[in-house]
Amino acid sequence: MAEPSAAETPPPVTIKKYANRRLYNTATSSYVTLDHLCQMVKDGTDFVVYDAKTGEDITRSVLTQIIVEEEGKGQNLLPISFLRQLISFYGDNLQWLVPRYLEHSMMSFARNQEQMRHYLQDALGGLFPFGQFEEMGKQNIAMFERTMKMFTPFPAPTSTSSAAAPDRDKAAGESEITALKAQLAQLQHQLDALSKKEG
Repeated sequence: MAEPSAAETPPPVTIKKYANRRLYNTATSSYVTLDHLCQMVKDGTDFVVYDAKTGEDITRSVLTQIIVEEEGKGQNLLPISFLRQLISFYGDNLQWLVPRYLEHSMMSFARNQEQMRHYLQDALGGLFPFGQFEEMGKQNIAMFERTMKMFTPFPAPTSTSSAAAPDRDKAAGESEITALKAQLAQLQHQLDALSKKEG
């Protein structure tokens, strides 16, 4: 019975990028543009992009290029402050945490997007109740900032520090992790409540 599930999830479409920067869709045997790939993403069509010469997977850089193109068209989804913060984490010792956090946040947002569309369609006079979602956004940002502070390395103990200092630091770190878990649970509870409100 494994075959039906495999049929439900087709393999990603292979796109080849040539030295002349042209993109070739091997599934349709035709050249495509970044606009075509953007539409494929919106349609939920999975694809991978390979450098035609080296065979290197360059999907990430091409997706980033699509974002740059869309932002250049005036469809600004990325606030300047967010971009500055994101850039500041490159090379930082917290860099490993950022992708996981952003992925989790976007998955949470995607789970609630239909509810948000419902609010938009049903709001009187076409007014969108930004307040609730603004509050959710503020909580996300605050949680992110707390997470960043939590993972900041503790200052190295000086030669005069007592042997108990590392234990105190460890206990403080564990306390902050517990607090963060509680905040995550609270945020999830608020998201669930918001979904049920209009359900």
